[in-house]
Amino acid sequence: MITLNVNGKDVQVDVAPDTPLLWVLRDTLQLGGTKYGCGTAVCGACTVHLDGEAIRSCITPVSTVHGKKVSTIEATTDGSDPVGAAVHAAWVKHDVVQCGYCQSGQIMSATAFLKSLPRGKQPSATEIDSAMAGNICRCGTYVRIRAAVADAAQTLA
Repeated sequence: MITLNVNGKDVQVDVAPDTPLLWVLRDTLQLGGTKYGCGTAVCGACTVHLDGEAIRSCITPVSTVHGKKVSTIEATTDGSDPVGAAVHAAWVKHDVVQCGYCQSGQIMSATAFLKSLPRGKQPSATEIDSAMAGNICRCGTYVRIRAAVADAAQTLA
């Protein structure tokens, strides 16, 4: 048994230690918001937070997160996370989503980035692009993603 803290709740899972965290979240814990994209940490669709840092869950063995805090996209939608709420509101305001497949990973990267900024700091377009690099959007909504991240930062300032 491996013990994890997922979205603030301690859970135990009976899986092989080398099982990717992505599959534990999706298949074992039925948290389907985290998406499978490439399986090689290239696309960012599987991004979650591990102790507050954005990581790619498709290549992270569940044994390496034993006892750590994992946050998924589901945790950003319950209203308890002001950064997540600001990002979601900005995503809607800027009509970011087209197909939507990459969006949970995009939002998780954006929230980790905004949480890492000093309070009140407004990131530049270059800083936003750098923070969001590695999250691929096949619909090409990068301009709207950048605008939404900047808007969320402004809201949080």
